[in-house]
Amino acid sequence: MRCHFIPGYLLDRLVQADDEDLAGCARHTLVTDARVRSRTSAAAPTAPAASASAPSAWEVYDAHNGTALPGSLVLSPGGAPVSDVTVNEAATGITQSLALFKDLGRSSYDDKGATVVATVHYEQDYDNAFWDGTQLVFGDGDGKVFDRFTKPIDVLGHELSHAVTQFTADLTYQGQSGALNESLSDVFGACIKQRYLGQDAASADWLVGEGIFLPGINGVALRSMVDPGTAYDDPAIGKDPQVGSMADYVETSDDNGGVHLNSGIPNRAFVLAARAIGGLSWEGAGRVWYAALTSGLSADSDFATFAEATVAAAGAQAAAVSAAWTEVGVLGSTATPPAAPAPASSETVEVARTGGIAGLTKRGAVDLTSNDPRVPEVRELVQRIDFRALGGGEAAPDRFVYRFRYAATEAQVHEPDLTSDLRELARLVLEE
Repeated sequence: MRCHFIPGYLLDRLVQADDEDLAGCARHTLVTDARVRSRTSAAAPTAPAASASAPSAWEVYDAHNGTALPGSLVLSPGGAPVSDVTVNEAATGITQSLALFKDLGRSSYDDKGATVVATVHYEQDYDNAFWDGTQLVFGDGDGKVFDRFTKPIDVLGHELSHAVTQFTADLTYQGQSGALNESLSDVFGACIKQRYLGQDAASADWLVGEGIFLPGINGVALRSMVDPGTAYDDPAIGKDPQVGSMADYVETSDDNGGVHLNSGIPNRAFVLAARAIGGLSWEGAGRVWYAALTSGLSADSDFATFAEATVAAAGAQAAAVSAAWTEVGVLGSTATPPAAPAPASSETVEVARTGGIAGLTKRGAVDLTSNDPRVPEVRELVQRIDFRALGGGEAAPDRFVYRFRYAATEAQVHEPDLTSDLRELARLVLEE
């Protein structure tokens, strides 16, 4: 699980910016993300083993704007705050996240007291944050659109919550189970933020990533849990594409089945439940959601399955929780998914790239009968590629996924599985 906070679709939009410095930062971030996602290991990641002599609860490292992880150790529990605000923010965010999960009865992300390792100042002008399966990593932002990624405390909470999901239900990062994976990180990130600020469910703003945009960008946060689709609307980054009801459910093969777009639905259900239950969200609805996450769910659980698990865990608040899921259309839903898109012409090559932390989509097409200057190279590539043999692989949080369509054949390929020919074809068709 490599979980990045900024969605690929936001970065794709920034690549098209008139400001070449900003576009360059976005291109650099996408390249860096691709490199991170391509790191694979023969075995699934496991939590670092605890040492015999009281391991640290957390450690913050400095990458010094390089890529070597974890970097230089700069702060651990008991150490005095340093002059670097980014390091101190990371320490605070991790400490508060661990405290929240301790309140819920959990000992670190693996429930065995694993040390949380975080690295700050990763790369230069890096517009993202991620959990790579073993540690947290934070960039400094580009100074034009994005501020430092340690600034919103719920960004740290979101990423560490992906680790908790990995070590509990390990929800498959596809379709509704993938959207639940994303939503749970927002849910616990919101609880961490509210606990830190002393807010209750009624007074909280329910914004995820508040403060991540710099002044001049028309946006209050990356997502709004209470009103999905309203967090930002700016020429540089586009409009927030999230939905908040099954009536608007996005049936798509992009974004691993719309995991970032549709996560707004369970997000809104949580807000409704938290407000109905009242009081402190982490003591009310948050405890119910955590109980559902750790109740033995299967990895491919859908919205309805998770909703039923929360109702079962809610006890005296079952009616309020059920009403919340009914309000967003998950329980009692009769929504009909839209028809699949028409197949591409046999003489057209189409490529779509989705994924990243918010699931933005980039599409491109080349008509092989046109005068497009890319046609000779694209034609040569498609003649070498057996599209019928493509596919397979396993989706993971915030990895990019590519969909290729040609000659009535469609195939989905995860980024680590791209061959050199497929990578070059994607580059040409997507005009990167």
